[in-house]
Amino acid sequence: MASTLGTSSTAILASRSLSYPTSKPTFSSFSLASGLNYGRRFCGGIGINEGKKGRSQFAVTNVATEINSVEQAQKRAAAMESQRPVYPFTAIVGQEEMKLCLILNVIDPKIGGVMIMGDRGTGKSTTVRSLVDLLPEIKVVSGDPYNSDPEDPESMGNEVRESVMKGKELSIVMTKINMVDLPLGATEDRVCGTIDIEKALTEGVKAFEPGLLAKANRGILYVDEVNLLDDHLVDVLLDSAASGWNTVEREGISISHPARFILIGSGNPEEGELRPQLLDRFGMHAQVGTVREAELRVKIVEERARFDRNPKEFRDSYIAEQEKLQQQIASARSTLSSVQIDHELKVKISKVCAELNVDGLRGDIVTNRAAKALASLKGRDNVTPEDIATVIPNCLRHRLRKDPLESIDSGLLVIEKFYEVFS
Repeated sequence: MASTLGTSSTAILASRSLSYPTSKPTFSSFSLASGLNYGRRFCGGIGINEGKKGRSQFAVTNVATEINSVEQAQKRAAAMESQRPVYPFTAIVGQEEMKLCLILNVIDPKIGGVMIMGDRGTGKSTTVRSLVDLLPEIKVVSGDPYNSDPEDPESMGNEVRESVMKGKELSIVMTKINMVDLPLGATEDRVCGTIDIEKALTEGVKAFEPGLLAKANRGILYVDEVNLLDDHLVDVLLDSAASGWNTVEREGISISHPARFILIGSGNPEEGELRPQLLDRFGMHAQVGTVREAELRVKIVEERARFDRNPKEFRDSYIAEQEKLQQQIASARSTLSSVQIDHELKVKISKVCAELNVDGLRGDIVTNRAAKALASLKGRDNVTPEDIATVIPNCLRHRLRKDPLESIDSGLLVIEKFYEVFS
């Protein structure tokens, strides 16, 4: 994809002198690995080794045989063709800040999600939903409603954990990361899950019907018009986002399951502000605006018309760019753990946060993670000040205390402080 990634606030002040290069990254300049080998189905067992003080250590044993990998790939392809066509991510014109924030969260889900705010009709929902094609595949336990990770006890449901403790073998398959839409009118039972009280009382079993939070575990939970979400659902999201677990309490029966997800929200600021507690849970904040350049507006209209006329033909024309970006993301995910950030840069990041009076330490943590993800996306194993300059406005702008008399955009305040500290 030939478009340049970067933040709008960085571009506004790009003319100020720096002691380091300020050229913006492009996808075409990334050094790519060959990509990861996905699309296989595996069967394997999990063994337990007793560690010190009686603690169990989980380890996956050797993978056994590959089962019908071609057949599985064909079924997935057929399922994708039968679904409603999704606008290609690489076909979206402009909105580079939003696209970068979404890609970085796919590379490192621990960044904590994205809050996208902007004018109506600027492609927020279209861009988020187009991310589905780029999501990588992950290992899950076959048939498990919580997408349990066979290698991480913290992401296992209780049934899988009990199977592991008993030494049973688990069937492991590769599946794409889920993207779950949370509708505004959803009930709390639909989101959290329901317990069949009658069955529990008559048969003595915990009959639990998983909800959207269970489906979103290890995936993406997308809330369109998040600033219009009912307060009781906001409380549920806050609780799950904080603990990584969802607990359902009904008539003396308690059931818990893992609920770790990337939270993505979008909304129009004219329709109301978001509660500060929920806003702080989003790792990054992207602002989108209406494209003003006439030529770009014409291009967007023409591309959309071409998609509406023949979605399949339009998607086919972007297959090469989609696959290239997919490989970049897969390569970045595999090399992310080897990316380093100098102690001096960490100190400067924390100094920016401190001088901006950012509450808590989430701003420091997210900025470090986002900068590493960007360096990994560009094929480097060291973070540069340029990487930090690109992501720091998105990581801090929504964490600043609001001054009603302040007319300047909060992202510009962040980048001005960055130049002051880093120059």
